[in-house]
Amino acid sequence: MITVSEEARQYALELIKNDNKPADSFIRVGVEGGGCSGLSYKLEFDNVLKEGDQIFEDKGIKIAVDRKSFLYLVGTELQYSGGLNGKGFVFSNPNASRTCGCGESFSV
Repeated sequence: MITVSEEARQYALELIKNDNKPADSFIRVGVEGGGCSGLSYKLEFDNVLKEGDQIFEDKGIKIAVDRKSFLYLVGTELQYSGGLNGKGFVFSNPNASRTCGCGESFSV
């Protein structure tokens, strides 16, 4: 399962509203090769499910992830940070053995 912190929930709802996203929008998360630690996170808003998507809902926010990425993201919490490194979504991934300084890439 992938969960969402309350702060990330509020931020997602704000983005959906302010960017005039469709009412049925959800967050699509995934993993791709790259970044300084080997794998990098990807996140976007979407409203079209793809074959093989795993769907989760937490605190009223739907999250879609492809099967391959789910293996790396199981147990992850999507959080929001408004810190000095910029504001936005942050992945708290218990599967990551090493992360880069900016938190956008990881290795297992």
